[in-house]
Amino acid sequence: MIVYQASKRQFIQHTFHDDIEQVLSDQYLRTTGRHPAPAEFRAWQNSLFEVGEVLKDEAIPDDMGVALEYTVPQTSKRIDVLLTGEDEAGTPKLVIIELKQWSEARFSEKDGIVWARRGGKAGETEGPHPSYQAWSYAALLSDFNTAVYEGGVALQPCAYLHNYPKRDGVIDHPAYAPHMQRAPLFLKKEADQLKAFIRQHVRHGDKRNLLYLIEHGKIRPSKMLADSVAGLLQGKQEFVLVDDQKLVFETALQADAKAHKPTHQGLDQGKQPRKQVVIVQGGPGTGKTVVAVNLLAALLQRQRNARYVSKNAAPRSVYAAKLTGTFKKTHIHNLFSGSGSFVDCPANTFDTLLVDEAHRLNEKSGLYGNLGENQVKEVINAARCTVFFVDDDQRVTLADVGHSDELRKWARELGADVTELTLASQFRCSGSDGYLAWLDDVLGIRPTANTELEPREYDFQVLSSPTELHALIEEKNRASNKARVVAGYCWGWPSKTDPSAFDIEMPEHGYRSQWNLTQDGSLWIMADESVAQVGCIHTCQGLEVDHVGVIIGPDLVYRDGRIQTDPKARAKSDKSIKGLGVMMKRDPQAAQELADRIIKNTYRTLMTRGMKGCYVYCCDPALAEYLRGRLGQRPAAHEVTEVAEVAVRLPIKPAPLTPTGAKVLPLRRVSEAERAKGVPAVPVVSLKFAAGAFSDPQALEEGAEEWVELPEWVKPQPGLFVAQVVGESMNKRIPNGAWCLFRANPQGTRNGKIVVVQHRSISDPETGGSYTVKRYRSEKVVDADGSWRHERIELVPESDGVGFGVISLKPRDASEVAVVAEWLTSFD
Repeated sequence: MIVYQASKRQFIQHTFHDDIEQVLSDQYLRTTGRHPAPAEFRAWQNSLFEVGEVLKDEAIPDDMGVALEYTVPQTSKRIDVLLTGEDEAGTPKLVIIELKQWSEARFSEKDGIVWARRGGKAGETEGPHPSYQAWSYAALLSDFNTAVYEGGVALQPCAYLHNYPKRDGVIDHPAYAPHMQRAPLFLKKEADQLKAFIRQHVRHGDKRNLLYLIEHGKIRPSKMLADSVAGLLQGKQEFVLVDDQKLVFETALQADAKAHKPTHQGLDQGKQPRKQVVIVQGGPGTGKTVVAVNLLAALLQRQRNARYVSKNAAPRSVYAAKLTGTFKKTHIHNLFSGSGSFVDCPANTFDTLLVDEAHRLNEKSGLYGNLGENQVKEVINAARCTVFFVDDDQRVTLADVGHSDELRKWARELGADVTELTLASQFRCSGSDGYLAWLDDVLGIRPTANTELEPREYDFQVLSSPTELHALIEEKNRASNKARVVAGYCWGWPSKTDPSAFDIEMPEHGYRSQWNLTQDGSLWIMADESVAQVGCIHTCQGLEVDHVGVIIGPDLVYRDGRIQTDPKARAKSDKSIKGLGVMMKRDPQAAQELADRIIKNTYRTLMTRGMKGCYVYCCDPALAEYLRGRLGQRPAAHEVTEVAEVAVRLPIKPAPLTPTGAKVLPLRRVSEAERAKGVPAVPVVSLKFAAGAFSDPQALEEGAEEWVELPEWVKPQPGLFVAQVVGESMNKRIPNGAWCLFRANPQGTRNGKIVVVQHRSISDPETGGSYTVKRYRSEKVVDADGSWRHERIELVPESDGVGFGVISLKPRDASEVAVVAEWLTSFD
């Protein structure tokens, strides 16, 4: 995706006459649906003018292509500036410019790493040298984009530090020379040299329309780590490590070196150097395993006694299978170990242990869980240097103890120096950080600003049946054998003893399948015929596919306006919550919170295995509807209706004011006599009345036209009511005339939810009053004193009809907006 693209002539006009940072900001909003962060906007203000000054050179062709903020496919990485054209020989050229505002830096002994003040971070931090960064982005672009890879396009990266005063032996230290040779460095007083560099590579304009080909060219098949492990261990560069991955890689190598030699002068020759522990935090798809395997290869080349360690057998089995035929079996065996292999291991037997998925470590080891004291302690004890790759939100069983606090505790007890780093860049889920943030928000793991998922961010779909889901995955799998179905562990394992039995059966959908655990076991994710089976958390955690289908079992449901978990819906054979019953008797609240976290973490992990797409089927219909409701549907620009003062323009074509067909109330009516006897019921009211009486539950009940009994899965509570929604403006979510369940006077965030909103400036022809049913979207800004205020409120329709505009309210109107009720679900 390219946020901004133009010719050089247009870019110069935008830079010196139209405020390029504002032009880019507006285009960013149109392209992504979000405003840029303030720090990013300031960076554009400070840097793009300097780029304009360079490109004003008359010898640089006016029809050269200029692109700003290009997102490299399948990653979250953005390239600052792309320049396209042809060199003197007519070869298509693409110049990449990495921009930095730095005025000073400090040398780091780590390869390709430098200390500097980076945007948005307090003080100096370590990170890639600008020349390494520019080169690594060019390598990524070449890896992923077929227009570059197959089109004979020559890439020429460089870095421009327009505030850095002069060469000082730091930013241009001889240790950085190999990186500066691949991507030249230009400083504040070297604008003329940068001009000459651009003229050398772009003598003629972009006659081939390279920017179009780059943005719309095919994406090369994603490279799987499992397919590349043999090349890595043979010394080939299969993956380019970028940004925080490069920093983690170099820091781990430095820790390995420290653990093998004294770090202070005068240290007694016979004294052992201190143990080193590196803790690397990283979410799904940030490259934890890629860095770990790259480190294994680098350490083996240094003749270190190093091993890759994991609790889960699946990654080790897959990598070992990929190495068969390339390495001897004994050598393969010595590369990979289970986390329970170090119970009786003498101290410092290994040079470095690389522990992947460290959050899965257990206390006890052995088949019966009766050996050793604590796997974290035993791993640290066994090696001079231990590198843990951990994600605290991927704990999926009660036995998992390897969270970051546990790692720190044992490192201190064993006298180790601890270094902590974070992997943040996203290289899975189409590189969408937004998808991961949305998923955390949806599952209730943590609140984020990503209340809706834009379709362009990631291919996420909610399917109507498991049969449809499995068929879609089988279709995707035909291309490359890289699509699989997984499920929560809510079904037993009868096929373990009876191969002809089916484990997962849903006769209402004509669906039945077996778990993957019997025939292919840990190799299920790569076996040719295993797409017909269903995987579980134990055979896919730490691995990835192109497309994943997830069957969400009855242990995750949507009730009373929120995601809820039900550990009792797990299969009796599920050992991940073994011991929960005892915990429930001792401390029910703590036990439920832990079970809640484990179930949500399990689905978070399953739903982040797909590099290109995730498709889900929910056993709970209410959950399916909730997930569909959290998928954003941004209107086209021409559909947006602005509020000027208090007037709102009406839709171009008023929708019908009555249902398109008779909609009978599908709930049993409850008589006054039944209510008097205590039969649970909720009022049926007119939305018009509810909008005026939302703040008074008693008034809401007094305005009831009748009372109805709710389905068993809805727990009656104060403020719930049933009403009919008339109109087509929300027909993608709420059919015209549908009877719906609402909660009056909702608390907490409203952002992203479907609500009934009342405001004096609303005149909705569908409701006939000053209220409307729409999806609520707001943008807030935080003032210097820490307080927040609305910058914009939008009431967004979701209709397949035409003429329904977004109602956009100004900040001065925000205080008068009343969210009178929250839509929970529709009844058939």
